[in-house]
Amino acid sequence: MILKKANVLIVDDDTDVLTAVKLLLKTEAQEVITEKNPENLNWLLQRNQIDLVLLDMNFNSAINTGNEGIYWLRKIKEWKPNVCVIMITAYGDIDLAVRSLKEGANDFIVKPWHNEKLIETIKDLLDKQEGVKTVKSPAKSTAGSTSILGESDAMQDIFHKVNKIAPTDANILILGENGTGKDLMAKAIHERSMRANKPFIKVDVGALTDTLFESELFGHKKGAFTDAREDRPGRFEDAHGGTLFLDEIGNISLQQQAKLLTVLQNRQVTRLGTNKPIDIDIRLICATNVPLQELANENRFRKDLIYRINTVEITMPPLRKRNNDIVLLARHFAKLYASKYAKPTMDFEPAALTKLKQYNYPGNVRELQYSIERAVIMADDHILKTDDLIFSSLETAVETVEIDDNIPLSEMEKNAILRVIDKHNGNITRAAKELGLTRTALYRRLSKYDI
Repeated sequence: MILKKANVLIVDDDTDVLTAVKLLLKTEAQEVITEKNPENLNWLLQRNQIDLVLLDMNFNSAINTGNEGIYWLRKIKEWKPNVCVIMITAYGDIDLAVRSLKEGANDFIVKPWHNEKLIETIKDLLDKQEGVKTVKSPAKSTAGSTSILGESDAMQDIFHKVNKIAPTDANILILGENGTGKDLMAKAIHERSMRANKPFIKVDVGALTDTLFESELFGHKKGAFTDAREDRPGRFEDAHGGTLFLDEIGNISLQQQAKLLTVLQNRQVTRLGTNKPIDIDIRLICATNVPLQELANENRFRKDLIYRINTVEITMPPLRKRNNDIVLLARHFAKLYASKYAKPTMDFEPAALTKLKQYNYPGNVRELQYSIERAVIMADDHILKTDDLIFSSLETAVETVEIDDNIPLSEMEKNAILRVIDKHNGNITRAAKELGLTRTALYRRLSKYDI
């Protein structure tokens, strides 16, 4: 966030300090709010969208221990964990200022300060708050910008890996449960690659029948089959020079795998109805929710194809293992949907944040996103409360079901699909959305289980 769009709150019992900082920042920030009494902090934070707080270390001149500042710092972090806090301290309180950093402060400034240094410190903190926690496309990309939020250790490890592999042409396999953001990660990798200005083509190969597989991926000539009324390039040709993203790769048949392997080895496609090979230049990214150890079963997936598509693998962690990211993501979605539905800026009461952090999220980020969207739509106030947060009844039911080791996984999946379809009175579109599937993928599963 740039300072020009930020709201800054200054809390200090020295009127001269309040006046000086307000005069300094009034032309730099969007809004500057001053307050002498820290006991009004909660009221101010709940009624204003505050991006940064300048907080004095001492509010009782007879004590001057700095404990007052530490106390109110803890309160701010409890009420608004993502708000930046800069502590204002006297030179002799440096040890206390260092202690404040351990308590969650972002930085401290020493009285008297240099105006330029104070502005620079504020700008740096706001920039970090907005940008350091995301994987973004380079500025030169014309394909748009895809950001993935995350400050947890698990996501920071992934960001580090992406920064190394994105600029290469290495084939990437993205693993992870449904709803963890595999497609978003594929797009982010493309936008950070040397191919960012070229096409990004996504294909849900798990939803393609054997009949459509070759035509969709490799293209066809006019008359190659019934309804082939014109020449048509396949997705490999569409992605030439750019990135081809094959989603649900773990669900394609062995016959489809053999055809795909041939294309990847030869770097050529041959359209249906012709014998003329066409050279292709693509960067391949694949994704699946099937665990790698299951893919290693050659009755299900060819090992030579795994090696071909898996130069580097990225495993997207489930949200339940990204606890530090839940509030960050929730606030992001609240801001996104408040803007989409023309509502005032939304935030959460402390109890609502606790509820968010304690839930297990079997549907992962997608479930959190839908829950926040629903909450924003239904909320009567700009503060989202615990009652506004309703999680998917399907996910909750699945989460609490006791697993019988004697029941095959396929039977459990079939029963879950039947329950959801029954819940929506046979409406396939609604059932597919709740299950986190496309309509085509759900129809494929219905066919698989002969439902």
